[in-house]
Amino acid sequence: MLEENTERTELEKLGEFGLIEHLTSGIETKQPTTKIGIGDDAAVLDIGDKYLLISTDMLMEGVHFDLSYAPLKHLGYKSVVVNLSDIYAMNGTATQITISMAVSNRFSVEAVDAFYEGAKLAADIYGVDIIGGDTTSSLSGFGISVTAIGEVEKDKLATRSGAKENDLICVTGDLGSAYIGLQLLEREKAIFKEDDKIQPDFSGKDYLLEKQLKPEAKKGLRRMLDNAGITPTAMIDVSDGLASELMHLGKMSDAGMAIYEDKLPIDPLTISTAEELGLDSSISALNGGEDYEILFTVSQADFEKVKAIEGVSIIGHVTDKAAGYVMVSKGENVIQLSAQGWNAFK
Repeated sequence: MLEENTERTELEKLGEFGLIEHLTSGIETKQPTTKIGIGDDAAVLDIGDKYLLISTDMLMEGVHFDLSYAPLKHLGYKSVVVNLSDIYAMNGTATQITISMAVSNRFSVEAVDAFYEGAKLAADIYGVDIIGGDTTSSLSGFGISVTAIGEVEKDKLATRSGAKENDLICVTGDLGSAYIGLQLLEREKAIFKEDDKIQPDFSGKDYLLEKQLKPEAKKGLRRMLDNAGITPTAMIDVSDGLASELMHLGKMSDAGMAIYEDKLPIDPLTISTAEELGLDSSISALNGGEDYEILFTVSQADFEKVKAIEGVSIIGHVTDKAAGYVMVSKGENVIQLSAQGWNAFK
């Protein structure tokens, strides 16, 4: 119990990453098999010929998802995929998962079945085994915890700390669409709450809704990089917004990051829908989060090879640490980047 005069620090002041750093700053690894502990997309264990990768994420109702518009089958699928993304962000292959759930008595067996149907579908598509987990009761909402397990050859491991000055900064897919999809869902929910006779209108927006409700992880990136003869120097998945992930790479690699606004891969539907919602598509790409694309760096010597990979964009380069984290705008202004993406405690 806290003493009466103990000063109280609000979680919001630290934010999610600040809290993780606060809680783990004194932890030291003791086992010789622990190669990388806290601080990357997955923990790395030395199991002999290969490294074992382990990552855990939690999703909480009312914080990470809203069941008023997130179908339970989609939620089960997404819960698996977002965890597999962490394994792929280590240049690894996902092999197994465990799924734990906390459910209240407002959920039926059929509702939990729907969630698990989506989880099993994702496991089948991505070729991973469900090997265990836990279930318990909840006094409020639905809580989900998934642990993903994978492996990677020792000479193929990519971490957040390997980016070097002049490396190229690359990203898969397109950015900002999941965030714009979320804004659409929130807009239609607000309209429906005002007048339940007005049905949601998502005509022509299927891509944006799918990116938010049923994202896909980049399982195929490893194969494409291998085929091109490329080993990334650093990697991270884009879950909290591009700017935040760039800063993670920069901090862990002791380097600066420079990107170009006109190089950001943003889908035309994301741009037009952002305008419709009164939002800036570039800001959505930088700070929106939940894209589950892979941000990675490669040597400049691999420029022609990476340029030829379909679905990968070169958006900038790694700089000296003193240059900081910047974006050159379309008007050629240099803008300092800040991590304004997802913060679970706000």
